[in-house]
Amino acid sequence: MKNKLLLLLFLSFLFQCQEKTADTVVEEDILDFVDPFIGTGFHGHTFPGATLPFGMVQLSPDTHLDGWDASSGYHYDDTQIYAFSHTHLSGTGIGDLGDVAFLPYSNSTDTIPVAQFEKTTEKASPGHYRVTLSNFEVDVELTATTRVGLHQYTFSKSDDRNIMLNLAHILQPSWGGAVVNNKVEILNDTTLQGYRETTGWAKDHVVAFRAEFSEPFTATKVFIEGEEVETKNVNAKDAQIHFKFAKSDAPLLLKVSISPVDVEGAAQNMQAELPDWDFEKVVAEAKQTWRDALQGITIETADKNIKTNYYTALYHSKMSPFIWQDVDGRYRGMDKQIRQAEEGHVNYTVFSLWDTFRAFHPLLTITNPEKAQELSEALVVKYQEGGIMPKWPLVSNYTGTMVGYPSVSVLADAVAKGLAPNNLDDWVEASVQTATWRPDLKEKFGEGIANSVMPIHIYFKETLGWVPQDSIHSSVSYGLEMAYYDWCVAQIAKAAGDAETAEEFSKKADYYKNYLDPETGLMRGKNYDGSWVTPFRPKFSDHEDGDYVEGNAWQWSFFTPHAMDQVEELYGGKDQYEAMLDSLFLTSSEIEGERASSDITGLIGQYAHGNEPSHHMAYLYNWTNAPHKGQERLDQIMREFYLPEPAGIIGNEDCGQMSAWYVMSALGFYQVCPGDPTYTLGRPIVDKAKIRVTGGDFEIIAHENSPENKYVQKVLLNGEELSTPFFTHSDLVQGGKLEFFMGSKTK
Repeated sequence: MKNKLLLLLFLSFLFQCQEKTADTVVEEDILDFVDPFIGTGFHGHTFPGATLPFGMVQLSPDTHLDGWDASSGYHYDDTQIYAFSHTHLSGTGIGDLGDVAFLPYSNSTDTIPVAQFEKTTEKASPGHYRVTLSNFEVDVELTATTRVGLHQYTFSKSDDRNIMLNLAHILQPSWGGAVVNNKVEILNDTTLQGYRETTGWAKDHVVAFRAEFSEPFTATKVFIEGEEVETKNVNAKDAQIHFKFAKSDAPLLLKVSISPVDVEGAAQNMQAELPDWDFEKVVAEAKQTWRDALQGITIETADKNIKTNYYTALYHSKMSPFIWQDVDGRYRGMDKQIRQAEEGHVNYTVFSLWDTFRAFHPLLTITNPEKAQELSEALVVKYQEGGIMPKWPLVSNYTGTMVGYPSVSVLADAVAKGLAPNNLDDWVEASVQTATWRPDLKEKFGEGIANSVMPIHIYFKETLGWVPQDSIHSSVSYGLEMAYYDWCVAQIAKAAGDAETAEEFSKKADYYKNYLDPETGLMRGKNYDGSWVTPFRPKFSDHEDGDYVEGNAWQWSFFTPHAMDQVEELYGGKDQYEAMLDSLFLTSSEIEGERASSDITGLIGQYAHGNEPSHHMAYLYNWTNAPHKGQERLDQIMREFYLPEPAGIIGNEDCGQMSAWYVMSALGFYQVCPGDPTYTLGRPIVDKAKIRVTGGDFEIIAHENSPENKYVQKVLLNGEELSTPFFTHSDLVQGGKLEFFMGSKTK
């Protein structure tokens, strides 16, 4: 009997140990709720490949080479792969990059083979991508460090193992993408290095690379313009190099490092970041890096779809701007000179500023203030290198894309939140020089780029006070945004103690009033003589040549973030402003015009969540007597326009902006005016959240939260009820607790 009792006790102990082990195994992994395929369908324009947070390498399959849906090189509907290349853009409306393109293959004698794949074999998670090339019978896995991509190829045809380097590979050829030249040297039977020069959205793009195979190749074939040639050195626009390997069942690995400077930099990057060949180790390290990056905000919700949307959005908000600098600190500046970064400076590229100043950069000031400060300083350094702060810098190029000079918004927000240097002289200079008409830049940049980085809209702002539509297109969009940006310059100057500059730009910040038509209540184009543009069609859109950029009068008339109290007065009070917002959301969603912008998506009335000018508008109900109407709209936007599927983002993801909007809005607050460190309340869609901040943790609790209970009844901040739907950045970063009490009825 005693032995039996001991046996039972032992079995009970063993069972308990197994239970604890099982509990440990099933512990939730935040990466299980990140789906890199979200946004790869419809027009989200994201990519599913392997990268690290803000990493220089984005190793991903190129399935779509031309057109709007080739902006990232990938679209979910495709079933062919042209190559796996090492640089990509996430969520943009214009495409470029796709550098250093390799493709493994068997069963083909084509000069440029193309792979086919079944969607069921394609898997992606942060830092890891895999797919089976069905026609070549090759299993492909990809991972990455910051500057190095690592490929692992397993061939079913063990006696027919080949890899092509396609030097002619380019994205967006019909949009001007072209190879200028390639220079490649085969150093030995495992290693090659080279330079690649292209033109496209970035007019002058140079990238150097080094590639190493895990085993020696036994033969090579080089094709130049389709003709086979005998050479180990390639200097041509259109060239392919094919490498053949001996029979083996072992996986074949390839690592590729890139550099914005030279091949020596690429070699140093590889030696520093990936000196060995342990694929599983690199995958594990990449995943842990992502876990660490995503731990800044943790949420609780019983809705798995919300959790997947949330952590995927957080993931997408950490892909750019990305580092464009070698491990030794060298980089190519905006003046195209090779520079050595000073201590503390990191060179970044891919600032989609017209999009990201609205939510992405404000989000960084909360979750990663050091990064926010670093990016702000990087913009000022770009001014010092090139003579003006950029609005869409791409691989050391001024593209001049989109409206105004949004870089000053990023600086103003950093200043307002204590993330700027003590001496602001350089920041004031950079901001003023960027916001002031400077015809000298035409001589510096040439006519084309100068017209983009220093558009004539600035001249008209300074001479007339408005931008005349009969002189230049996009007048209202530029006019409204420049008024806000000039307010930002004034805030920077004020913080620097420069009262004269602050007063000058504060006056310009009022120029938005010149576009407000009292008869319609909408922002309307003016002619040079001060008369209104006629006929006036508020729903009319002309993507490139109208009064409004990527939108119409309805989608632009509510962009006065720096002057909400004054605007409310201009409309006659809270009730009148509420009526205007009601009209925005309740009017017909018809868009007029044969050349209407394809960016107008995610419509609720004339509100268009698929494009950035609308992103703050639901929160404007907090300046009326009906905040509950904003809560209704926010609930609708988050539930209908963010879905855990490839087509789950309603418009271009735009380098983290669409995602950052969701990250903040799902928590229940948003910053309508970057530069003013005030957050306004919305409708939290998560039940609980914890944000790591400098003062500890900022906890958010939504009591009685549910799809039905979408209305905020009251809000407590650290136990005290808020009398208005606003709180400050200092309230947040010192840590504390924000409690929403939700209900099914309007308050």
